[in-house]
Amino acid sequence: MSLKQRLVDDMKAAMKGGDKASLAVIRLINAAIKQKEVDERVELDDTAVVAVLDKMVKQRRDSVSQYESAAREDLAQVERDEIVVIERYLPTKMGEAEINAAIEAAVAETGAAGAADMGKLMGVLKPRLAGQADMGLVSKLVKQRLAG
Repeated sequence: MSLKQRLVDDMKAAMKGGDKASLAVIRLINAAIKQKEVDERVELDDTAVVAVLDKMVKQRRDSVSQYESAAREDLAQVERDEIVVIERYLPTKMGEAEINAAIEAAVAETGAAGAADMGKLMGVLKPRLAGQADMGLVSKLVKQRLAG
């Protein structure tokens, strides 16, 4: 079952079950997917849907930090609740050991040796790890690997 079909099925289940919180977030996800499809005039596959979901989670994490700095815990909690619902549809995140293994494989493949090769290495890793790993963490680990 595709991710978009799963979202539609879950939306129907949330409507029938009266789960208003999940229903609202699933509708936001579907709207974001539809907007991307209309803007780019394409049908999104699961990989592209995961990219949309990653972006939504990142936006909400930014909002949480802003709300917390403004002492608005009530609004921060709403964003955290939305993150929980969105993350149901994301693949499980890779651990640091798995990311390091992927980095080592990419280093062997590209022959990256120093900090100047970071762009080349990230270019190989980004499509492989999209949706599976926090790209900020991947970037940090790549810098550490290339520095030492």
